[in-house]
Amino acid sequence: MLSWDEEVKPTTPSATHGDMPAAPVQTQPQTQPQPALAVAADAPLQAKAAPVIAPVSHSRVNAADKRIINAKTDVNQLVPFKYKWAWEKYLATCANHWMPQEVNMTRDIALWKDPNGLTEDERRIVKRNLGFFVTADSLAANNIVLGTYRHITAPECRQFLLRQAFEEAIHTHAYQYIVESLGLDEAEIFNAYNEVASIREKDQFLIPFIEAISDPHFHTGTFETDQTLLKSLIVFACLMEGLFFYVGFTQILALGRQNKMTGAAEQYQYILRDESMHCNFGIDLINQLKLENPQLWTNEFKAEIKDLFQKAVELEYKYAEDTMPRGVLGMNASMFKGYLRYIANRRATQIGLEQLFPNEENPFPWMSEMIDLKKERNFFETRVIEYQSGGALSWD
Repeated sequence: MLSWDEEVKPTTPSATHGDMPAAPVQTQPQTQPQPALAVAADAPLQAKAAPVIAPVSHSRVNAADKRIINAKTDVNQLVPFKYKWAWEKYLATCANHWMPQEVNMTRDIALWKDPNGLTEDERRIVKRNLGFFVTADSLAANNIVLGTYRHITAPECRQFLLRQAFEEAIHTHAYQYIVESLGLDEAEIFNAYNEVASIREKDQFLIPFIEAISDPHFHTGTFETDQTLLKSLIVFACLMEGLFFYVGFTQILALGRQNKMTGAAEQYQYILRDESMHCNFGIDLINQLKLENPQLWTNEFKAEIKDLFQKAVELEYKYAEDTMPRGVLGMNASMFKGYLRYIANRRATQIGLEQLFPNEENPFPWMSEMIDLKKERNFFETRVIEYQSGGALSWD
């Protein structure tokens, strides 16, 4: 697993992972197969789904002809591999499989029920975090299933996206498991994205980018639509999974470091590890798409992306202020201003932009260690001895 400082550097995936260089698409005597079309429930009935079975052709797939988008190769043929980095990341995520019920919540339940177990500020952090995350991973899954997947024409990358969508479901399950275990008001927590301004504003920032590429009539293949997809990939890899999650991760893991809410903190670390891999895959995907379509990376487009980064940092800082109106756990909201700028700098440079906030440092260096579960045994002194796949878990 990658540590914080071992995340994907701002290089193209072909340089990083050694996959085949981009080459001009060779003309094939076949029509271009389209990915499966996911039609929204309220889509017009006349919207016609694209075919998922490639037309009969006597030409076998040539790896050099594969493209991240707009490929003329058969999307149903996984091999021969071109994007081996995507396949390797898929295998790594499968090896990290876990399920929420495997985490013991007994200590969390006792602490939550104890009137003196947590301060009001600590309880606010827990409830606000759950209020954001219970729907955030559903948004991420919708973006993959209804949008990104059908526009990506590299089968290796599609394989990772399928696994990622499943992991988003596990994360939603984990938050529900915590809510149920603690006996929280489910209606309050699950509707927080409508009722809590700091959560609602983050979701409203994201939703237009989901809607743009999940529209049944949206297809790549033009300069404008290809840029729209690239923008959506950047928003979800760098700003949602790579930025919007980090105030919440830091807060819950800080609780765990003080031996509080250790079951919830354990699940958050597993989720952080998953999301770090999602973020790194997304950055590789973005860089490969840029490599194959350099015409999309215009000065005007880069300026627009920088504005989105700035807006995302502002929204996440407002969320930090809302969740931490007073100092708690040795932290305060102002510390997160530098942290979010530090993270934004990393995400920007990873996709080839310059730093947006020069000279920012990480005020929470311990978060770097949290990303690498292999370093941890008896994590937060809970009962799981070592993180393994579900059927192999051992207990004290």
